[in-house]
Amino acid sequence: MIQIGDTLPDVEVFEANPSQKVTTAQLFDGKRCLLFGVIGAFTSGCSKVHLSGYVADAGALHDKGYAEIFCVSVNDAAVMSAWGASQGAEGKVRLLADPQGALTKALGLDIQVAHLGGLRSKRYAMIVDNGVVTELQVEPDSFGLTCSLASSILDRA
Repeated sequence: MIQIGDTLPDVEVFEANPSQKVTTAQLFDGKRCLLFGVIGAFTSGCSKVHLSGYVADAGALHDKGYAEIFCVSVNDAAVMSAWGASQGAEGKVRLLADPQGALTKALGLDIQVAHLGGLRSKRYAMIVDNGVVTELQVEPDSFGLTCSLASSILDRA
């Protein structure tokens, strides 16, 4: 599993649509960002608490010096785009699709969740400064909503 002090692996993900590939190196180069992982778009906890909390607290998080807030999930780009639109995330949280779980596996934060189709991401939040992980909070049971919430990040900032 990725650790504090490690450089993010350079992996392609998708933003907005399946033809818009971006790399983690491009996304995190030269800035301090938040990256949080969710189990799945449109799932109840991820929608009602996790992403919605980051959307609601985006202004306060930007005021604390985070240039970008990214949410990643093992979903396709169309699903992530629709989920972001339904949550009012535009201009607040950038939604990244990791359809084959390449980033999630490279981070060592993958889990198998049979009732959601197999490969998924643990819930986590990390602070990434110029591509280097400076803080990492992984939910102890992979599913909880405690240390990876926007409010928890704000409390520690």
